Amino acid sequence: MRRIPTIVFIALALAVAVGLATAVSPFASPDPDGLAKVAGEKGFLDSGELHAIQDDSPIPGYAFPGIDDERVATGVAGFVGTLGIFAIGVGIAWGLRRTRGTPAGTASA
Repeated sequence: MRRIPTIVFIALALAVAVGLATAVSPFASPDPDGLAKVAGEKGFLDSGELHAIQDDSPIPGYAFPGIDDERVATGVAGFVGTLGIFAIGVGIAWGLRRTRGTPAGTASA
């Protein structure tokens, strides 16, 4: 059996992830998650406050700002978020590879 090159696998996996994030996320359930449901039942949902970092979120409420259509805004947020996390992962992998690529005590010419 022939192996798929790593770059092809990464490209296909990224395409699937971006496709799902963009096309499926607008159809996510609008119902509250379990934590919000229990907080509502126990009567302390309205007493919660946003953390300071949430006030300055680049994509607040899982919807890209400036887009009026809620489903499109959610799809764009999924697209941007997936690419952003992928870029962070590539950066971390590249950084680890650079630091571990050359054994200690040897110089690369």
